[in-house]
Amino acid sequence: MPAIATNDKTYTSCKAASWPSYSLGQELKPQAPDRELRQMLSEVDPKRIEANIRKLVSFGTRHTLSTQTDPKRGIGAARDWIASEMSKYAEKSGGRMTVTVPSMIQPVASRVPFPVKLSNVLATIKGSEEPERVYVITGHYDSRVTDVLDYESDAPGANDDASGTALVIELARILSTRQPKATIILGAVAGEEQGLLGSAFLAQSLKNSSTNVEGMLNNDIVGSSTGDRGQRDPFTVRLFAQGPPLTESAPVTARRLQIGGENDSPARELGRFAVEVAANEATQMNIAMIYRLDRFLRGGDHSSFLAAGFPAIRFTEPNENFNHQHQDLRTVNGTVFGDLIEFVDFDFTARVGRVNLATLWSLANAPGMVKNVTVDTSTLGNDSKLDWVVDERVGDYEVVWRSTISPFWTNVIRVGKVGSVTLPLSKDNVIFGVRAVGKNGYRSPAVLPFPA
Repeated sequence: MPAIATNDKTYTSCKAASWPSYSLGQELKPQAPDRELRQMLSEVDPKRIEANIRKLVSFGTRHTLSTQTDPKRGIGAARDWIASEMSKYAEKSGGRMTVTVPSMIQPVASRVPFPVKLSNVLATIKGSEEPERVYVITGHYDSRVTDVLDYESDAPGANDDASGTALVIELARILSTRQPKATIILGAVAGEEQGLLGSAFLAQSLKNSSTNVEGMLNNDIVGSSTGDRGQRDPFTVRLFAQGPPLTESAPVTARRLQIGGENDSPARELGRFAVEVAANEATQMNIAMIYRLDRFLRGGDHSSFLAAGFPAIRFTEPNENFNHQHQDLRTVNGTVFGDLIEFVDFDFTARVGRVNLATLWSLANAPGMVKNVTVDTSTLGNDSKLDWVVDERVGDYEVVWRSTISPFWTNVIRVGKVGSVTLPLSKDNVIFGVRAVGKNGYRSPAVLPFPA
């Protein structure tokens, strides 16, 4: 049975991708990692990730409402340890990385019975060429048991979400000695289980400062590939990507639906980008892209960034075991309940880390998304004229396209450092995208053209 997830060997194998057929351009080949990125991917260490998860579990509970003054137990101790680890890496970064712990007082809310101090831990690597362009990666370091208001019981949270937090800490270690072209923020956020509070605080802070966040990667429950029926898929990670942005105005949404662009939101273009650069032999992973905000009627910290108008996606394991999520620690008729470390696969988490690293590094070293991409609809015709704003820092541009029912870009044509091109392809039959190519060969996520 063929694999259902995508990798660089199956990228254009969908039968629907064969129509319409044109001799123009060429079949798109996924962007392979260069020598520098391969070296970085080889440095992702399962043993370090294991040590990070074990340390986070050792705090007993990391519930957002738990103690913040005990040096060994509770979310305060976890916060301080994460900040200390990040700071160690920052000290060796030659000034490239800085660590902050922005905090707020969360007032009483549905899952917050009393005001509580909420703190995120952020490691920021300032970009060398375009520091104003920012990419964010997060895991949430808070945990919970069955009763979301129970902040006294042990809540180890080994998978949900020490796994995502440990992954982010490990990437901070590796990236601290590198210099990306754009800025990267690596965050451990609190308050996810109480209503995405920490990520909302972070996303709103970035929005209020008019920060240009061009992509956000959320890692939540990335610690195991084994499901509750024993099913295993250790070389696949799920990627959730929302459709039409909820922040678009009604006229823009209506136009998006009119032109069939509901599957080409910024979040889904970010997801396609991740599949192209991170599902390959260097990461040893396939990526199953799912056209949904999240799992059915559930949510995660990427939702806060989408609500702020930023492109954001979520990575999570392929098969969940709900006996080990949001459960009191107990054994019933031989079945163990609880988010315990013995159910975490550290090698799997490391591979998910490589997927994130490949995506994050490729984003930060590619040009930013192309601006003001339009398609000319002033006259009837079978040619398609595309226009966009030229950035002088870019090497040149590519037009990508695919069948309207193909999930990924299948064809590409290099058009040079121009701001306009007319192609003998009908906009009625294909979906177009325009992406920038850096002088280093790195490509940006594609942008869907709207009618001029």
